[in-house]
Amino acid sequence: MRKSFYHFLMKYRHPSPADDIGKFANDAYLDHSFPKQSDDYQELSAYLELNGHYLPSMSVFDKAWELFVISTENQS
Repeated sequence: MRKSFYHFLMKYRHPSPADDIGKFANDAYLDHSFPKQSDDYQELSAYLELNGHYLPSMSVFDKAWELFVISTENQS
């Protein structure tokens, strides 16, 4: 079974994040409306464009998405 993007992102949570993806993970964790079950790029991107005020740039999401795709390809 494929993990959701949110579940993947949570491995980057840290009390003192060292990078933008870590901060994104912490902020997504606090965002109770984040689509936690989704693994769909378009759904997540649309949500973050409207509600991701905590992202300094959508490029942070794009980089995290690339890592997610690579990790799911390695699981196949």
